[in-house]
Amino acid sequence: MGRFIALMILVIPAVIAGYGIKLMRDTIFTLLNTPYPNLSVQFIAGFILFLAGLGFIGGFIFHRDKKNGKIAPRFKKRKQ
Repeated sequence: MGRFIALMILVIPAVIAGYGIKLMRDTIFTLLNTPYPNLSVQFIAGFILFLAGLGFIGGFIFHRDKKNGKIAPRFKKRKQ
């Protein structure tokens, strides 16, 4: 059950990042979608969605690897 929940946690940001890529691609081909007033706003929204989805997935994987001790020594916390 835990693996299924982890998969669902990763699928939602992946869909958001995919939608961001779609918006950026539509801007390149000058296809304006309805909720956006012009192409530059559409591209910026797509870029933000892409970065948010990619950042969430990257942070999730980094946190999981850090918890399992599979990260490089430079990313480990130093003891003071």
